[in-house]
Amino acid sequence: MSHEIRADYSQAMLFPPALEDWIPADHPARFIREVVDLQDLKAMGFKVREPDDEGRPSYAADLLLKVWLYGYLERIRSSRRLEKACRQHVALIWLTGMNYPDHNSLWRFWRDNRKALEEVFRQTVRIAVRAGLVDMAMNAVDGTKITARASTHAVWNRKRLQKLERQLERRVAEGMKEVEEAEGSESGEYRLPEELSDALKLRETVREKLAEMAKQEREHMNPAEPEAQMMKNHEGTRLAYNAQVVADAKAGIIVAPEVTTEANDKLQLSPMLDRVKENMDRVAEETTADSGYFSGEQLTEAEKKGCEVLVNLEGVSPSEKEQGPYHTSRFVYDPERDCLVCPRGGVLTYECTVCPSAKRYALRRFRCIDFEICPVRWECSKERRGRAIKLSPYTEAIQRQHAKQKDPEKARLLKQRMGVVEPVFARIKHHLDFWRWTMGGLEKVRAQWFFVCALANLTILYARWRDNRLRLA
Repeated sequence: MSHEIRADYSQAMLFPPALEDWIPADHPARFIREVVDLQDLKAMGFKVREPDDEGRPSYAADLLLKVWLYGYLERIRSSRRLEKACRQHVALIWLTGMNYPDHNSLWRFWRDNRKALEEVFRQTVRIAVRAGLVDMAMNAVDGTKITARASTHAVWNRKRLQKLERQLERRVAEGMKEVEEAEGSESGEYRLPEELSDALKLRETVREKLAEMAKQEREHMNPAEPEAQMMKNHEGTRLAYNAQVVADAKAGIIVAPEVTTEANDKLQLSPMLDRVKENMDRVAEETTADSGYFSGEQLTEAEKKGCEVLVNLEGVSPSEKEQGPYHTSRFVYDPERDCLVCPRGGVLTYECTVCPSAKRYALRRFRCIDFEICPVRWECSKERRGRAIKLSPYTEAIQRQHAKQKDPEKARLLKQRMGVVEPVFARIKHHLDFWRWTMGGLEKVRAQWFFVCALANLTILYARWRDNRLRLA
């Protein structure tokens, strides 16, 4: 008697297994079905067919949303690959009820419901709030550069194009000189050499590219995706978008995502606080960020909005040992007298206002009035006219941030930041395998990022649902 198990393809079943029996009770497909079935898709903005609409039958919005959600969970983000998976993947066959949507239906659903897909993310946050997984005691904000769909190799580079233009100018000038000499020595009509004709056409193309880049004030640009910018990420310097998230410390739930074309995070703190307020109707008791978000302007805006923030000063502010006894940070501004007070108690009075081209704002310059009798004048400054310090309009906010971080409890919160937000990116990039946008253009990329962040939240919620620690209904 054989002890090997083999398939019996001739076996027939009197009662075939029910569709509900195809996957186990704790399968993620069941969780996604339960989540979607609880939503009012019409109220969320999805295009839902009315009972009296005429025309051929169409796939329901809830069915297609389930397919896209499960597809992203299984790292399938192409409508054509999803179409194939709906015929081969048991969980997708179960989710669709053996209806097999085609790739055109899947893509049209994504295209027509782009804004509504952002609402899917907000619904995951609401589920997490009801489950007690968000307490808004501490949030952490961070960003990551994700490579654009367009090729970096096809990028126009202003300096290279300008160099090519100069080379073509010389080539055209030399060619025209040869043509003039030939016309003078030969009778009849003289045609331009093919090489010179090609150079003239190429020069015109280069000039058009340079004009377009000058119009958009860009140093690099891919015409297929002009909104993408050159940024540094894990692949090197690539065309990319800056994807932002704010995560809550309690369970790592993302409470606000956003995408920007700015390669730098310096101006993203206040906008991300606004996104949190939109989604949660309030901001966290404390919001933490790394040194990339350090900006006096952003700190001041956060204070005006009544938001408590902690921005890591490491790398942007020297340590006390590095500062020395007369470092600029040791000079305290006195708003009542409108002056600076040095570590020895001396006074620096207002001298003038300067507007550096590299700054977005004016600076006020203060100068020491007692430098001639100061015993440490040369230790403090090598300037013959005495020590001068320029203050930005945001100096007071920066000083308050320095003072705030001297509190041991605030310093402890700041250290927790990485443990809150970094796992979010690990979940997105490694668990969901999302390293590159599959959409092109800022609007489409933004919708995709909201959808990916919704999946990141759903993976947290699913783990609790599977262990019977989360009730959706």
